[in-house]
Amino acid sequence: MAQSVKKTLIGLKSGKMSVEKALDFLKDLPYKDLGFAKVDNHRALRRGFPEVIFSPGKTVDQIVKISKRILAHDGLLVITRADRKIYRRLKRSFPKIRYAEMARIVYLQKATSVARKKGLVLVVTAGTADMPVAEEARVTLEIMGNRVETLYDVGVAGIHRVLDKKHILNKADVVIVIAGMEGALASVVSGLVSKPVIAVPTSVGYGASFGGIAPLLTMMNSCSPGVAVVNIDNGFGAGYLASLINR
Repeated sequence: MAQSVKKTLIGLKSGKMSVEKALDFLKDLPYKDLGFAKVDNHRALRRGFPEVIFSPGKTVDQIVKISKRILAHDGLLVITRADRKIYRRLKRSFPKIRYAEMARIVYLQKATSVARKKGLVLVVTAGTADMPVAEEARVTLEIMGNRVETLYDVGVAGIHRVLDKKHILNKADVVIVIAGMEGALASVVSGLVSKPVIAVPTSVGYGASFGGIAPLLTMMNSCSPGVAVVNIDNGFGAGYLASLINR
């Protein structure tokens, strides 16, 4: 987005672009009012990444209209918590659109508009059941231009599994730790590394985990400094935050 604005201004200054054409590009800044939604065309300029669509609560038609506007302006589309119905409908308009089913993310990148980042983000899970949240984080990170590695099913019930991978933990620049049950893995990993740790509690667990409240409280009360906690099952939020740190 920043490059598009810069290109427009250079073109205007050099005389290669008319005032009318420049105005046509700039008229939708900072947002485009669709009536039911105000699409934030200024987001990429402010945050370095376009607006992302959260699909629950929206109709398929609304998602399609918002998607068309975002793609026309930014050339990069990300829709979270999407199902196959949304994917199939969008594929009619955008044949190259992709769907990461476990992550529940629909995405399309028309151009390499996202700068590649040098740092490495490691996504770690306590159990296999935490993988859908981890995949949401991983796909988000990759779309945002990060190098990503994963380390799944290394929870504290078999702590030797994560201790055996300490060399992998140490080479990461940011670590995302995803855990349900009691959520102890985030503290363990933070105690082993010198890099920032983003903890994601998941709703995986038996009754007394209260749908992720128990691991959320454990992670927020970590005695190891340097742990930031996002909301329950929020793999997207963790991936986005890790990308900002990595940038």
